[in-house]
Amino acid sequence: QLRLAESGGGLAQPGGSLRLSCQASGFTWIYYTMAWFRQSPGKEREAVSCISNGGRKKYFADSVKGRFTISRDDREGTVLLEMNSLKPEDSGVYYCAAKRSWYENPKMDMNSGYYEFWGQGAQVIVSS
Repeated sequence: QLRLAESGGGLAQPGGSLRLSCQASGFTWIYYTMAWFRQSPGKEREAVSCISNGGRKKYFADSVKGRFTISRDDREGTVLLEMNSLKPEDSGVYYCAAKRSWYENPKMDMNSGYYEFWGQGAQVIVSS
């Protein structure tokens, strides 16, 4: 059974750090582009970062560049999102997602409409 399971997250103070992990199972994840999206109350879901199959290419939203990093371990089927210098506006539910293709185009690779599989989400709250 195909599954994406997020873990990590929680509460952090502004300027702090958190790590999110996504565990993939039930499909051949090494061929898939993996991504993180987030959604805050009253806002649309937005892309945070994505990583190509093999991990050679990555895109980041402008709002997180220089603060967040994404990585994948295809032996374990995991994707990590390391979040540093957190801001209150980083709060939201973070979703792991997967799609079969890499388009070499951030307008497509960072577009939720292209993603086939989704996790249930993990809450991140940044507050003092």
